[in-house]
Amino acid sequence: MSGRAAGAPRVAVTGASGLIGGALCAALRAEACEVRRLVRGAPASAGEVEWDPAAGRIDPDGLEGLDAVVHLAGENIAGGRWTPERRERILRSRVDGTALLARTLAALRRPPRVLLSGSAVGYYGDRGDEPLDETAPPGAGFLAEVCRAWEGAAEPARAAGIRVVHLRTGVVLSRRGGALPRMAAPFRRFVGGPIGGGRQWVSWIALDDEVGAIRHLMQAEDVAGPVNLVAPRPVPNAELAWALGRALHRPAVVPTPAAALRLLFGEMAAVLLDSTRAVPRALERSGYVFRHPELEPFLAAELR
Repeated sequence: MSGRAAGAPRVAVTGASGLIGGALCAALRAEACEVRRLVRGAPASAGEVEWDPAAGRIDPDGLEGLDAVVHLAGENIAGGRWTPERRERILRSRVDGTALLARTLAALRRPPRVLLSGSAVGYYGDRGDEPLDETAPPGAGFLAEVCRAWEGAAEPARAAGIRVVHLRTGVVLSRRGGALPRMAAPFRRFVGGPIGGGRQWVSWIALDDEVGAIRHLMQAEDVAGPVNLVAPRPVPNAELAWALGRALHRPAVVPTPAAALRLLFGEMAAVLLDSTRAVPRALERSGYVFRHPELEPFLAAELR
């Protein structure tokens, strides 16, 4: 396709309209890569490939001869209370889409070298102060169950000899969208502070590092399996609140009680209250160098 440099990778991306996917596609195009976006509905350009995970439909011809596939699509876990119907959508959007993609890639005549498939540090569940690298066992709870099934759905690709990397992503921070604007909103109104007791660990990563790590893992041919995409220094929630307050020149003294969150959000409050102290051992061992290893200077620059 036009704009692709000789020898530059051909990459397909699902979830390309989301925060991470959009930033990744922009970064890849800036490097003169050929990017194919998987879209629901009829493709509007030669750079789009039709797929419909709910219907089990995908265009395999659009995936032939790629170097990498990055699979980021999935229902937003923080988009509302976890009713039975919503829980099913969260699970099915991840498992069905991953299974369809993995089966299709496994059957191609010219499959990609690598499938980088989304997952999350929710795999580990609520683990208190325990440092969690990629060898830690799965935890309990709905998010852990989703992540186990999500990762397992990629097995057909791995069995076909495709290198599969599970991107166990933490809280991705960017002023452009996602969690950070929602976190910052109460501080801007002078009502920000710690959530719950403030002792729960938050495994975070800057959007620049999320994209940089994915790009790095495309080329890191000796890396397969789970990789924690988190900054090397996770923080307790109280420290996150303090850093947000400093960056925005606001106090961080109005706590949000855990009971109020559970009343408001039900089981979805686990997203805010569970403690997950994930560390990026596999990513650092592979040679990735973080642009933003420390939270406070990152927030000061991102929110100025």
